Amino acid sequence: MSETIDEDLYKRTLALIEPGDIELVGAIIHTDLSGQEDLEMQELTVSINEIISGHADKGEAWIYAGNDDTDFSSNQFQGLSVDDDEFVWECQQLLRNGTFDLVFYYEATADHDAIVEDLADLDHVDRVTPVP
Repeated sequence: MSETIDEDLYKRTLALIEPGDIELVGAIIHTDLSGQEDLEMQELTVSINEIISGHADKGEAWIYAGNDDTDFSSNQFQGLSVDDDEFVWECQQLLRNGTFDLVFYYEATADHDAIVEDLADLDHVDRVTPVP
C-alpha cells in the first residue's frame, strides 16, 4: 500500500473517532486477506472481538452485523456486551488494493497499547496502525 492511501485511511479513521458521547480510540488492521476469503475474515473478526472485549473490561461481547438495520452498511459490525448490549467496539471492513483493511474503534478506557500489541500477533495481520 502506498503512504497516500495509508494517510487517507488514517485521517478517515480519526474523523470516525472525533469526540462524541464517549471518547474513542482506534486501530487500522492491514491484512493479507482478499475479498474471496470470507471465512478467514469472519474468523479474524471473531479473534479481534475477543482481544478488544478482553481489554475493554466490559465482559464478553457478541458481534452484531446490523443486517436488520438500515443505518448499517455492508461490512460494518459492532461488538456489544453480552450482559447489556452496551457498545464495546465498531468496525468497517474495507477492501483496498485487493486486500482488506479493518478499521476498529472502541472506548478510550480500554487498554489501547495491549490491544494493538495483541492484534499485531494475529494470523493474516500484516501490520496495525494505532489511532489515538
